[in-house]
Amino acid sequence: MTGNGGAGKGATRWVIVAMVFFAIMLNYVDRQILALLKPTLEAEYHWSDQDYANMVSAFQFSAALAFLGTGWFIDRVGLRLGFAIGVAVWSLAGMAHAIATGVVGFVAARVVLGAAESIGTPAAVKSASTYFTQQERSIALGVGNTAPNIGAIVTPLAIPALAVAFGWRAAFLVAGGLGLVWVAMWFAIRVKPVAVTGEQPAPIAWTTLLRDRKTLALALAKVLSDQVWFFMLSWLPDLFHRLFGLPQGTVGLPVALVYVFAALGALTGGWLPTRLMAMGWSVNRARKTTLLLYAVLILPVSLVLLVSSPWSAALLLGLGLFAHQGFSTNLFGFATDVFPARVVGSAVGMAAFCGNMWSILLIQLAAYSLSQGWGYGPLLAICSGSYLLALLCIQLLVPVIVPVDEDERGAGLAMAH
Repeated sequence: MTGNGGAGKGATRWVIVAMVFFAIMLNYVDRQILALLKPTLEAEYHWSDQDYANMVSAFQFSAALAFLGTGWFIDRVGLRLGFAIGVAVWSLAGMAHAIATGVVGFVAARVVLGAAESIGTPAAVKSASTYFTQQERSIALGVGNTAPNIGAIVTPLAIPALAVAFGWRAAFLVAGGLGLVWVAMWFAIRVKPVAVTGEQPAPIAWTTLLRDRKTLALALAKVLSDQVWFFMLSWLPDLFHRLFGLPQGTVGLPVALVYVFAALGALTGGWLPTRLMAMGWSVNRARKTTLLLYAVLILPVSLVLLVSSPWSAALLLGLGLFAHQGFSTNLFGFATDVFPARVVGSAVGMAAFCGNMWSILLIQLAAYSLSQGWGYGPLLAICSGSYLLALLCIQLLVPVIVPVDEDERGAGLAMAH
């Protein structure tokens, strides 16, 4: 990337966004395969729901711990090298599932996968914070935040068919292999460091971030929203299987429809605040109004237990994940509003750590609720109210969102490489 060619700079930054998009998409393909193959692997290895919950929890715990370091890692090493290392490691960990022979082997593979995949979120948010202006960042984040949903759409459409045709091991090997191809392409892109004028500010200490009310607001909001996303990602195929008796070969279709809605939520979550700001709304008013809209849209999600068709259920759950992704996009937008680029990776990493750790409780609660015969009712009730509570936390801790100075943000550009 050159410092003087405006067109070249703009083109290059969108190439970076495209590469980040595909990396996060593959990230979600790798992590969702286990959920989709759960019935097949349960039959082969005689797993219980608790065994499955423990595997998913191992992934979440590993990712949570890694988030404490991957945000810092991206801030220090930069997007180019740091992201490549992360993608390479998680791709190899995904492929390692193919040689697992029992619960212990799958847990080990999930632990490495979770740790490596945690680099994706701070890298994606840092790319938007570094290369885009205040109004452009919401669009960049919205595009980037569709990647998990595209991955979650592709996976249920492709993986069951691949597993039926070539065996379940082939699914893990193909997905991991695509990640290694991505790494080769990433290094093939020639990107020059941006020329930075002025003295680069010293990094902000973690202790300073921990004392910041904005960090607490972001962390609490991530806790309350991430628990819903990871619960859905882990248990949604099982929910369709239990409620409607869908077999392995057909459960992927309604699941894919749910994530189509989720992708649309991410796009609208980026477009709406950008449009409101262009109309003259303040960042505070635009961001919080958008968050409120999505928090209200997820309220009817519990009604899925009252419908008799898997497609009606997919529409209700799709509306819920539409709302989640719109809300999530604006949480990342909030982070780039209030934190300078040189620390946004660390701030997001801290918040993601909290979100992943808390998500383990809901994943374990799902297994307990099913074992007690309570079904998915209590879990969906938690999902419906989480977002209004998250917005309340933001409002109490950050009554007015005051965007950081753009000059301060520009100092973080040099760290991108």
